[in-house]
Amino acid sequence: MDAKVLRRQKIRHRIRKKIGGTNQKPRLSVFRSNNDIYVQLIDDNDGKTLAAASSKDNDITAQKGTKIEKSKLVGAAIARKASELGISTAVFDRSGYLYHGRVKAVADGAREGGLQF
Repeated sequence: MDAKVLRRQKIRHRIRKKIGGTNQKPRLSVFRSNNDIYVQLIDDNDGKTLAAASSKDNDITAQKGTKIEKSKLVGAAIARKASELGISTAVFDRSGYLYHGRVKAVADGAREGGLQF
């Protein structure tokens, strides 16, 4: 692994020591690849993923726009899935990425969709 990945992993582990998700207040975890972005609502007590959304979903892939605009749609999609499950609050886990650009767009989209951090 290169230094950049190792640095992010160290930050990620440091964040994960401090935060965790429950069934009522799950952890909203973000993974960012070069082309796509993935988010999951995770219950760490049971080790289960409650809901997931990504920029590869059909309704989001059909949209035209930049990666940041698609990230905002992913945030709105996860908020919609959370409200269907009766979840209104979550703990945001940026997974070692800077809270900027696509990661921030996911958070903004989820907030606009009604999810609270």
